[in-house]
Amino acid sequence: MGVTQIAERLWRVQPAFGQCWIWRDGSGADAEVTLIDAGPPGSAPVIAETLAELGLGPSAVRRVVLTHHHVDHAGSAVDVRAWGAEVLVHGAEAGVVTGAEPAPQPSLLPAEEALFAQVGGGVAPPCPVDRVLDDGEVLPFGGGAVVVHGPGHTAGSIGLHLPEAGVLFTGDTIAEHEGALILGPFNEDRAAAVESFRLLAGLDADIACFGHGEPLVGDAGERLRAVEDLGPFAGPAQP
Repeated sequence: MGVTQIAERLWRVQPAFGQCWIWRDGSGADAEVTLIDAGPPGSAPVIAETLAELGLGPSAVRRVVLTHHHVDHAGSAVDVRAWGAEVLVHGAEAGVVTGAEPAPQPSLLPAEEALFAQVGGGVAPPCPVDRVLDDGEVLPFGGGAVVVHGPGHTAGSIGLHLPEAGVLFTGDTIAEHEGALILGPFNEDRAAAVESFRLLAGLDADIACFGHGEPLVGDAGERLRAVEDLGPFAGPAQP
């Protein structure tokens, strides 16, 4: 567990598994926090401790934007919502997040099966959704955060692009592992996920923050566009 400052207004929070991101606009009593993903169940105390280190209380969190419905990203959304935050998610994910629809299962490659048995599975506790997102919407943080619908990992997976700040949040469509930039595992539609990797990589960003792995700081977009081999979870045929 821990927290790392990535940029002036950006922190990475690492609960028991995975990670989520704090973006702060303003300062002092006027500070407003956006949480990108909420971590697995039980992450709310870690997030609250991080906020306290920044001199903020839980009520500073205005919204939590979920990149997708998987339990390690949405598992603590209902707890953060209890602080007064809005929960935002793409329309294709809303039914799963609220519990009205079952979570679709990924299409696993042999290279993913053992890993899925170890860390995959599980469903996030149901959480009300306050705002349904669509591709191209601009959210009021970071100078304007553009919702980028990138299906494949899940049907409603999104990235968030902050052009003014030069920051990109990719969810699990892109991952970092031991210095390599790869397609994340456990995709529902692998071919679509590969296309979404290229879509996100084509955006202009200096910093890229992933659902898993170390962030890229400096020339992130250029480094993502230079990736040719998307790794073992992309399958044998890559565009």
